[in-house]
Amino acid sequence: MSGRLANDSSPFYFQLTLFRELGASRYLFFSLTLLLYAVIVSFNVVIIMVICLEKTLHEPMYVFISCLSLNSLYGSSGFFPRFLMDLLSDTHLISRPACFTQIYIIYTYASYELFVLSIMAYDRYVAICKPLHYHSIMSPRTMCMLVAAAWLIPVFSLGGPLYLTIRLPLCGNQLPRVFCATWPVVQLSCVDTTPNSIAGLLVSTTTVFLPLCFVLYTYLRILLVCQQKSSEFRGKALQTCLPHIVTFVNYSISGFCEVSLSRFKADQLDPNVVMILSLEFLIIPCVFNPVVYGLNLPKIRKLIFRLVHTNTISP
Repeated sequence: MSGRLANDSSPFYFQLTLFRELGASRYLFFSLTLLLYAVIVSFNVVIIMVICLEKTLHEPMYVFISCLSLNSLYGSSGFFPRFLMDLLSDTHLISRPACFTQIYIIYTYASYELFVLSIMAYDRYVAICKPLHYHSIMSPRTMCMLVAAAWLIPVFSLGGPLYLTIRLPLCGNQLPRVFCATWPVVQLSCVDTTPNSIAGLLVSTTTVFLPLCFVLYTYLRILLVCQQKSSEFRGKALQTCLPHIVTFVNYSISGFCEVSLSRFKADQLDPNVVMILSLEFLIIPCVFNPVVYGLNLPKIRKLIFRLVHTNTISP
């Protein structure tokens, strides 16, 4: 009963305090952010449309690329509309339900990204190390199961820690961020947060460290196989893996910045640094992925150029 009363006394609104640092420049930020959001949506929609409409691209690698683009649309939709509204607002208040919904969307987006990148690493491993068995291993049924697992595991694994966070009685409402995040909310708690820390560690191990270790393991196996092959084989393998490596490294750096930021007291850091690190995690992968795959993979690049050319010359 006392726990419920404590929870009922928690503030219904959170205040995102970093917006106060923008001042009059918020209108410029709004214009740039709106343009950036339009670019993210356009780039990722084009990738999804090209892969869906072109039957020759209905292969595991391209299906996984479309999953990355779909996830970028999902993650950006959980951040940008609210962010744009806060840029023009004078209060920067977000309700508890909206805050925890945003936390769930952003964290599942981050987890989906890592799982899809892990699946793509496995796909490249099978294609390079077991080329004769590729189609039997990466069958449509296997592909669908891997994609379903990548979406369902984060849905259930992230629900538990979020539930623990929602139940915490809070003694404040100021979040030194531009969006809601779990750890800044936990730091507002009036009670011991050891269960939250343990749950967060377990989820981090499941949804972050295991996928990272799996990707590193697959590339170690690919490297060992390439050492035994010709220079021509190594060149083709590098060309095949390069987009994924670039995407994986880019996302790992962005994710590391966000995790590091969550463990520091953001109100004691430079607000500009906090804002840049927060936005990097949500913006760079969403823009970077379609550019890397759209321009680097010949099949997708040719189809995009053909689509642009057709729309340009059509009356």
